[in-house]
Amino acid sequence: MVIRWLIKPKMYQDSVKLMKLSAELRKQDGVKQASVIMATEMNKSTLQDIGMLVPEVAAANADDLAIIVAADTEEQAQKAVELAEKLLNRAEVQQGETKQQFPKTLRSAVEALPGANLALISVPGTYAAAEALKALNLGLNVHLFSDNVTLEDEVRLKQIGTKKGLLVMGPDCGTAIIDGVPLAFANVVSRGKIGIVGASGTGIQEATVLIERLGGGISHAIGTGGRDLLDEVGGQMMLLGIDLLEEDPSTEVILLISKPAGPRTANKILDRVKQCKKPVVVNLLKGDLNTIQSAGAVGAATIEDAAYKAVALANGEEAVAIPENYWGDYSKQIAVLESQLRPNQRYIRGLFTGGTLADEAMVILSDIVGDIFSNIPLKPELKLPSARKSHKHTIVDLGDDEFTRGRPHPMIDPLPRNERLMQEYADPEVGVILCDVVTGYGSHADPAGELARTVARARDAYPSNNPAVIAFVCGTEADPQPLSEQVKALEKEGIFVLPSNAEAARTAGRIIKLHESRRV
Repeated sequence: MVIRWLIKPKMYQDSVKLMKLSAELRKQDGVKQASVIMATEMNKSTLQDIGMLVPEVAAANADDLAIIVAADTEEQAQKAVELAEKLLNRAEVQQGETKQQFPKTLRSAVEALPGANLALISVPGTYAAAEALKALNLGLNVHLFSDNVTLEDEVRLKQIGTKKGLLVMGPDCGTAIIDGVPLAFANVVSRGKIGIVGASGTGIQEATVLIERLGGGISHAIGTGGRDLLDEVGGQMMLLGIDLLEEDPSTEVILLISKPAGPRTANKILDRVKQCKKPVVVNLLKGDLNTIQSAGAVGAATIEDAAYKAVALANGEEAVAIPENYWGDYSKQIAVLESQLRPNQRYIRGLFTGGTLADEAMVILSDIVGDIFSNIPLKPELKLPSARKSHKHTIVDLGDDEFTRGRPHPMIDPLPRNERLMQEYADPEVGVILCDVVTGYGSHADPAGELARTVARARDAYPSNNPAVIAFVCGTEADPQPLSEQVKALEKEGIFVLPSNAEAARTAGRIIKLHESRRV
C-alpha cells in the first residue's frame, strides 16, 4: 500500500466540507483510506493511530490543510490527491462567486430577522460561551451545539438564562425539536402530545424515534446538554424545561431522559415532578425506580420502556412496562451467531457515536456479563488508561470531547469508528462488536453504508476472525437516510440489526453468556 500526501498552508476549511471530501476520495479506485483534515494535534493523533501520519504532516501547523491518501498503487494515490486539490480549488472559486451576504454578528442577525427568539451556536468551544452570553443579552434562547465549554461557563450561562426565563440548551447539546422544527442532529418524527426534556442528545433521538414507531408524536424535545444534571449545574435547564412543557397546551405527557444524575440534582428534579400537573415519565440511567415512583412519576429502566409508557399515557392507557420479547424472540439468531465463535472469542466491544446510547448499553451489559471498561465508565475504576485501546469488555463513546476536539463528530464523519472497528476486528478475543447507527438531519448521508463497507473490509483483512456484528439504527422512514434502506445495507453485509438500543445490548450480552456456558 502506498501513502501520498499534500499540505496546503493556512487553508482553513469547514469541517463538514472536509468530511464530505474525504468520503469522496475513499470511493476512488484502489483507495483504502483517505483523510482531508486540518493538521491539528488531535487529528495528527488520529492519523498516528491508523498508521497514516507521515513526517511532513506531523510537522504541519494547526491551520494547514493536509490531504493524506493510502491506495494500492502510487498512481491511484496520486490521482486521489490531485482530485482532492481540484475539488478544493473549485469550492474556493464557487465561494468567491457567491453574491449572497450573511450577517457577521448576532446583533446584525437579530436586526435582519427581528422576530427570531433562538440562536443556534456552533463555534469552537473557546469562543462559544462569549457568543452564548451575547445571545442571552439580546433576549434569545440558546441552542449551544459547541462542546469543550468549561463547566464554570455552563453554570454561569444557565444562571443567567434561568433569571431571564431563557433556555440554554447545552453546551454540547446535539438535539432539539422546538415546535416541530429540528435543530442540529434530529430525526423526522410526527407531531403529537409528548414533550421531552433530555440531558442527552442521542437519548432524545432514540426516544422520539421509538415514540414514532409506537404510533405517538412529539410536541417539543428540549435538550439541556449532557452535564445539566450534574450537582455542579443543578438541573437548571431541565427544571425550566418542565415549567415550559407544563404550560404548553400541545403537551399532554412529559418525558424526562438523562444520563446518570447527581444525587442532589436528582432529588431536586423529582421534587419538581411531584408538583407537575401533567403525567411524567422519568428515565434516569442508574436511577432508582422506587424513588421515581414515590415522586408520583412513572419510572422507566430503558429508553424503549420510557417511550412505550409515554405513548400509553398519551393514548389514555395504563403505563405498564414494555413486555418481554416485545420486538420479537431472537433466540435462534443468537444461537447461530454464538455457534460461529471460537472458544477464545469472549469479549464485547461497543463502538458508539451516541454517549447516552453507550451509557445505556453499559448499564444493561454490566448486569449480564459483568464489568465494562470505557472512556465514560459507570465506575471510576473501570476507566480505560487510553480511550484508544480496549480492555476486556469495552464500550467507547467516540463522540466524547477527547475524540471530537478539532474534528467533526463521528455522526458526521464515521472515519474514527471505521478505523476503531478495524482495530477491534483484528483482536482474536473479540466475540461481539456492538454499534449504533444514527440517521436524520445533521448525520452522515449514509452511516449504515459506511459501517457495512468497513465490516466488509475487516472481513477481507482478517478472514480467520468472525465476531458477530450487532447494530441498532436510530432513525425513521422519513429521515433523509430512510430507515428501511439503512437496515437493508447492514443486513446485506450480515450485520444483525435490532429495533432498539436496549435490545441490541441485551442480544450482545446473551451471545457472550451463551458462549461462556458452552466453554465451561
